Amino acid sequence: MKSLWNSFKIAFAMFSKIPMPQAEWTEENMRYMLCFFPFVGAAAGLLTLGVSWLGEYFGFGTGFMAMALILVPVHVTGGIHVDGLLDTSDALSSWRDREKRLEILKDSHAGAFAVITACVYFLVLYGGFSQITGDWTAMKLIALGYVVSRCFSGLGVITLPKANAGGTVAEFSRKAQDTTVRNTLIVYLVLLAALMLLIQPVWGAVTFVTAVLVSLFYKHKAMKYFGGTTGDLSGYFLCLCEAWMVLALAILTVVYPI
Repeated sequence: MKSLWNSFKIAFAMFSKIPMPQAEWTEENMRYMLCFFPFVGAAAGLLTLGVSWLGEYFGFGTGFMAMALILVPVHVTGGIHVDGLLDTSDALSSWRDREKRLEILKDSHAGAFAVITACVYFLVLYGGFSQITGDWTAMKLIALGYVVSRCFSGLGVITLPKANAGGTVAEFSRKAQDTTVRNTLIVYLVLLAALMLLIQPVWGAVTFVTAVLVSLFYKHKAMKYFGGTTGDLSGYFLCLCEAWMVLALAILTVVYPI
């Protein structure tokens, strides 16, 4: 139990800005860390629902609420995944060979394509959240979506080859109990899919399938252009997955209103 508690603390210390008691980053303590990675998404989801409720209670406008909802996961995670999105966009837009793309991932400087990607990413989120703000069915599905995206991200870390053998993701994977973590994340996904369908069958199915399709797209990109996954690529996937789920729900509110 102590090892599980330490894995929980390390997951939150690594992937969020939520204060946690200190834990030693030993191999034993990191063994099940990825099992608790989706819990960071659960925290972001609960906070999203709380902010949405407060906005409705106080009567804030659509634009203001869209801005607030965009900032919730960024605030919870400290923007670690957005950093991966921007680094990856620079690497993909370079059209260089695999080794050079991996070098660009490590570069701390933001290129022009990172800036463009950031603008497009936040504009998409703003438009999507403006459309679904105040719709509790959509907001509950987005809250669960933050957990779904992290389950798929964790599976990617476990199952995909590591593009950088000395990177953070490779280190986490080496110290993880692959079979246990993989099976745990799959169980999470089955339960999340069932819960999404229970909330609203059509919207829930479309949201979950969107996450599946983005996951397949990400795996294709990671293997084709980088030979595997890295921490930055995992962040790239997470941002894409969540943005597409918001976008899918925004479209559903118009084409399939409930």
